[in-house]
Amino acid sequence: MTTPDVRSTTSRLARWTAPFAAGLLVLTSCGDGGGGGGEEAADYPSETVEIMAPADAGGGYDMTARSVSRALTEGGVTDSGSEVYNVPGASGTVGLTEFAGENAGDPHQLMVIGKILVGAIQQTDSAMTLDDVTPIASLAAEYDAIAVPADSKYETLEQLMADFAENPGEVAWGGGSVGGVDQILISQLAEAAGVDPGEINYNPYSGGGELTPALLSGDVTAAASGTAEFSDLVDDGEVRLLAVSSEEPIEGVDAPTIMDAGYDVSIANWRGVVAPPEISDEQRDAVVSAIEEMHETEEWQEALEANNWDDFLKTGDEFADYVEQEDEEITQTLTDLGIIE
Repeated sequence: MTTPDVRSTTSRLARWTAPFAAGLLVLTSCGDGGGGGGEEAADYPSETVEIMAPADAGGGYDMTARSVSRALTEGGVTDSGSEVYNVPGASGTVGLTEFAGENAGDPHQLMVIGKILVGAIQQTDSAMTLDDVTPIASLAAEYDAIAVPADSKYETLEQLMADFAENPGEVAWGGGSVGGVDQILISQLAEAAGVDPGEINYNPYSGGGELTPALLSGDVTAAASGTAEFSDLVDDGEVRLLAVSSEEPIEGVDAPTIMDAGYDVSIANWRGVVAPPEISDEQRDAVVSAIEEMHETEEWQEALEANNWDDFLKTGDEFADYVEQEDEEITQTLTDLGIIE
């Protein structure tokens, strides 16, 4: 198997859709690992579904994997059970390499992926890319918010962006890891305001435990993070949300959208699932059908509500097309930021 150049600005995901359109996926027998052709695929899932979360327990990938597992079993999609296991490292690329390399042809193996992994592949020497797995579905999305301390002089995003456009380096932004969703959002905001992304004063933090003190102490002027990260701080009157990155206002969140403020920017931190390479067309369709059935269960709908996730279902070819577009946009953004060449 040939691994593409992870730093190429040409989309590495075009091959996701080609096998489905041309019918080139090989019909393989999975042996003890899972069914092979149409008859066996019709009985899917016929054994335990194993779901990899390519991160430590407790994070977004892990929560998504366990929510899917619960909905599959308690929702009655499978009688054969479902298990979750964790393979952390390098923003998901360690897990991706193991998943694609060790599970070829087995439709009972699934892996959670997301927007962060798309960007991480760009920045690492990952042995595998998303060309090396089979797209199944996106499932849920979280949106970012732009927040300032409650005593900040900025009452609106427009006020903050006016100062940012005039003196980009004077506005210190805080957010997650380099090249992650938060930095991408701020980069897109900069471009919408006519600011060169290379002039952004961006300060990365490993999580809310580091970002929150930096925001409240004034080490950063404004911060970007998931709306859930700021929820308690808003309730306690410590921070103010200036805008959210969704296309429509978010129920229960007292903030306009970035688009309402006049900037054509929207970004979702989505998560979904993929299957291994070398499964047949029939197997892929069977897995997609099982995930679509899971999506309709009461257990999955409860997970969406409990975690304040937005329903973000895209399956099969539609999902492959979406991730190809994401790859192109993230490549361009990371290039503009000077993170990749």
